Amino acid sequence: MEITLARTFLEILRRGSFSDAAAALHVTQTTVTARINRLEQTLGCRLLRRDRGGIAMTGDGERFADHAAQLVQVWETLQRELPLPRGIDRVVTLGGEASLWHPLLARWLEQMRKRYPQLAVRIQVGERRALQQQLASGGLDAVLVHQADYWPGMQITLVEEDRLVMVQAPGAGDDDPYLYVDWGEVFRREHDAVLPWLASPVVMLNLGPLALDYLLANAGSGYFRLSAVQGYVDSGRLERVAQMPEFAYPVYLVQPRERFFPHLEAALALLHERG
Repeated sequence: MEITLARTFLEILRRGSFSDAAAALHVTQTTVTARINRLEQTLGCRLLRRDRGGIAMTGDGERFADHAAQLVQVWETLQRELPLPRGIDRVVTLGGEASLWHPLLARWLEQMRKRYPQLAVRIQVGERRALQQQLASGGLDAVLVHQADYWPGMQITLVEEDRLVMVQAPGAGDDDPYLYVDWGEVFRREHDAVLPWLASPVVMLNLGPLALDYLLANAGSGYFRLSAVQGYVDSGRLERVAQMPEFAYPVYLVQPRERFFPHLEAALALLHERG
């Protein structure tokens, strides 16, 4: 099946009509209709219902929609990765949650370029569920997440047992803001149960690196991954807040069991190294 047919189907869903999809794709409406007819003939089922009320998906269309998005995504990934750059043997594609880029992903990328210069590297930062969907569809080799979803065929390995600790700018007072960093549903539940008076803050962020940048430039306090703030604590730019609870923040590597390649295993093994 041509990727163009899947793209056309998805564009109709986005635009809500054949005519608007045709305009977006810079083709005629007749071409769009012909593509959908061809797609339905290839699959042997109706995907769309067309009437005066507009366009709606059939049950088969709803099931095909997710697969169509994955098909297009994998194809676009292949177009970006092929042909390989001169002197490059393989490509390693790793996804990670935004909160894990510093220092874990940044350190891994640095080690990769030093240890395996013949490997091309692709890093994609995103939301956990979206990353795991791309992993399942073949768009990523592996993903780094704080909370792993278990499903058949996937191998889950603990990379590190990080902790969330409260730190503050030196000399911070009671009037300085508490930054509520949203580290996920498990953290929210445990944090709000133990520290209910901090559950409704003035400042709330869902991106740890952004919150850390703010804290370093301004006064205040908040919970951060110990691996990300230890260097600032050692240098005196931040200090641990005494007698405050800590929260577990494990990091997991998720990869398909059947996708075993020596170069990939060697690259991913660097995630377990410390330095």
